[in-house]
Amino acid sequence: MKGALWTWFWCFLNAFFSVALRENMNAEYQVTVYTQNVTFAGTKDDVYITLVGQRGSSKHMKMGRNKFFFHRGHESTFIVTCSADLGPLLQIHLEKRGVVTKDKWLPAKVEVRSPHGKLYTFPIYHWLTKKQNHFFREGAAVLDFQEKNPQMFKMRKKELEKRKNAYRWAVYKEGMPLCIKANGLMSLPPDDRYPFTRDLEFAYTGGAALAKLGLESLSKFTNKWKCMRDIENLYKYHVTSISDYAMKYWREDAFFGYQFLNGVNPMMIQLCKTLPSKFPVPLDMILSPSRLTLRSEMKRGNIFLCDYNILDGVETRTINGRKQFLTAPLVLLHKNEYNQMMPIAIQLNQKPGIYNPIFFPTDSEYDWLLAKMYVRSADFNLHELNFHLLRTHLLAEVYAVALQRNLPRVHPVYKLLIRHTRYTLQINILARSNLISKSGIVTQFTASGGRGMLTLMDRSVSSLTYRSLCIPDDIADRGLEDVPNFYYRDDGVKLWNIMHRFVYGVLSFYYRNDWMVQNDAELQNWIQDIFENGFLRRRETGIPHKFTTLAELVKFVTMVMFTCSAQHAAVNSGQYDFYGWMPNAPSTMQEPPPTQKGRADEATILSTLPDVETTVNIIATVWLLSMEAADARHLHEFVEEHFTEDFPNSKVKVFQQELKRLSRVIQRRNKGLELPYNFLDPKLVENSVAI
Repeated sequence: MKGALWTWFWCFLNAFFSVALRENMNAEYQVTVYTQNVTFAGTKDDVYITLVGQRGSSKHMKMGRNKFFFHRGHESTFIVTCSADLGPLLQIHLEKRGVVTKDKWLPAKVEVRSPHGKLYTFPIYHWLTKKQNHFFREGAAVLDFQEKNPQMFKMRKKELEKRKNAYRWAVYKEGMPLCIKANGLMSLPPDDRYPFTRDLEFAYTGGAALAKLGLESLSKFTNKWKCMRDIENLYKYHVTSISDYAMKYWREDAFFGYQFLNGVNPMMIQLCKTLPSKFPVPLDMILSPSRLTLRSEMKRGNIFLCDYNILDGVETRTINGRKQFLTAPLVLLHKNEYNQMMPIAIQLNQKPGIYNPIFFPTDSEYDWLLAKMYVRSADFNLHELNFHLLRTHLLAEVYAVALQRNLPRVHPVYKLLIRHTRYTLQINILARSNLISKSGIVTQFTASGGRGMLTLMDRSVSSLTYRSLCIPDDIADRGLEDVPNFYYRDDGVKLWNIMHRFVYGVLSFYYRNDWMVQNDAELQNWIQDIFENGFLRRRETGIPHKFTTLAELVKFVTMVMFTCSAQHAAVNSGQYDFYGWMPNAPSTMQEPPPTQKGRADEATILSTLPDVETTVNIIATVWLLSMEAADARHLHEFVEEHFTEDFPNSKVKVFQQELKRLSRVIQRRNKGLELPYNFLDPKLVENSVAI
């Protein structure tokens, strides 16, 4: 018994002193710092770090003894020694101190391995500029009501307060979605602009594009075109496979109809069940050579309509002393037995009458061609201002600003969407200064530039609906589910579904029920900010002003993701392909629309087309807008690792695999097409509105 007591006593002493020794031993943390692999990301300044855990903090320690640890794409490992174990790590403080130099630094992430072997990851992806402490928390996503640590809750609120000061709303034009308050590119937060901003500012101008295309010598010629061969000679400065196809077939009805489905503006065509009274096409009209009637084909669901009523009465500008013209046409199309979308009737203005004839393919060659050209010019103006500028660029800016103002980095929705906002703010500032300002290219060289542009933008905002931004709903509302050879729909809906599964998979991991969605104050603030400042409190749009279910949240986040990536690619990437050959899509028309038939000839066509100066400036601009960014990031690329937990990262891998499979499907299909449709190939779709 006595021996047993002594044994117990020695065991107790041994355990006691072991604990005491452990508590007094130094704790070593292995810290690995990753610098982003982008231009100018590195720094030669001194970098200091503090580790913060539940039991205390480390000393503010300088990492490294020389100036070459933190260069572009580099990773550096250091040891941080503490007098005691800090417990579970919560956050780190980083500080950059410049002695001689004061360069910026863009760390990607910091990984810390504790003395017990646990790995903590701190996503950063944020430019460090000023000499101050920057706070970053451990990367696991946390909702606001789940915060248990008062220090973390306070840090969360402080982060949003700081960002609300950096990302403020401003009014560009009354009635338009609000934009970021910025006096220029250099006033943007560093995270939202290229490191080489000044070079970009020069490059994103019509003058720079003219120089690169070798068109400067023609940019001041205000005379009209003398012959089609002169336009062909101009076009040869830059040729793509699709623009070459457009030059060869722009006069053909099949190509004219094809563009309503798979051109750069697939957003106008809709099923026609009843002929509008303002478009009095005879219902017994024979659709040659099939001998079928318009009435019978309409019943079969083979008749489609494009109605440009939104352009009716839009004031046009004067270019080089000549008043310009813009029509508001109605176009009737027939899906024939070869599954081609063929135009069968065109009325150039909304009000029928003797001076507003309806043109048919049976009219003279030049009457019919001229009518199609007015349609293509109307489509150019509506596409650029409504479906391209408003519905992708301006809305993407709203989503980006609201995201920064309302969701901290630790929020799962922030982690999902931040990559879809890359460089959007800076490209929109450039667009406002170089494209749609008083001296901008779009203002100067399109029919709707100036006052007409404001009218058209106001009408476009009024016609905006939530369903039209969600491709499955939009396709259903336009009655286009069964139209053959509609590659925008085929690829777009598949992309939407892949995104929707990904978003649901990730968000259902954090929101286990609808109650959690309803009680996420930050999330509700985010959608309210979008509703008020993007959609101007217009409930008739159908845009939610709050989230009540997980399903609502998933659909909205999918829409944002789709708009900022796939939809922008669909209406942006092919601009030079379809607009580079100017007669296929004139930005303006110099003569009034015909009021009688039988008077058009080739001289009429040349007189009606934009002048030389307008042509070369628009060609240079659409070439510029179609360019891919020098450091473009595509839909399947996750360069920045914002999620740190295993489950969402597994969903990222599944998402990438599905995108790669879809890409292979699209590429196989395109091999069999005379005119491939590449715009929604995931490998070619950029993550964000970056150009």
